[in-house]
Amino acid sequence: MVTKKKIDANKLNLKDQVVSINRVTKVVKGGKNMSFAALVVIGDPAEGVVGYGSGKAKEVPQAIRKGIEAAKKNLFKINLTDTSIPHQVLGHYGAGQVMLKPAPEGTGVIAGGTVRAVMTSAGVQNVLTKSIGTKNPHNVIKATFDALTQLRNKAEVAALRGKSEDEL
Repeated sequence: MVTKKKIDANKLNLKDQVVSINRVTKVVKGGKNMSFAALVVIGDPAEGVVGYGSGKAKEVPQAIRKGIEAAKKNLFKINLTDTSIPHQVLGHYGAGQVMLKPAPEGTGVIAGGTVRAVMTSAGVQNVLTKSIGTKNPHNVIKATFDALTQLRNKAEVAALRGKSEDEL
């Protein structure tokens, strides 16, 4: 389960990764107005913290900077085992679905570009993934984050069932 408390981005060693840059053209009376939209994932692999954000601006570097600032406000702590995820999970958003499956040591991150950016930023070293449905990076990232928010550790499951960890 995702912790709802605010995570201070200044205390973390955040690495950013640009997932997609989209050139947008608006046709107006005087001609065409060009602008750029950037989708960015940031995370601290050592802490298991990850977030995403989107930024729009007239130039690419400004759009990326705005995306990073938006991502810093949207950080999540994720439940992980040593190098993988605790259990298989399926995340949904729009027409996109992302399946995350734990993998044994030495497997690596088996994922496409968008999901790979999130997994490496979160510090997951061994995972199998499958993106189903849409290829839209915005929907794929949101589906991946939906899957990551569904992850539970042993203590949470035991508490939900009213048992001790040893009984599970």
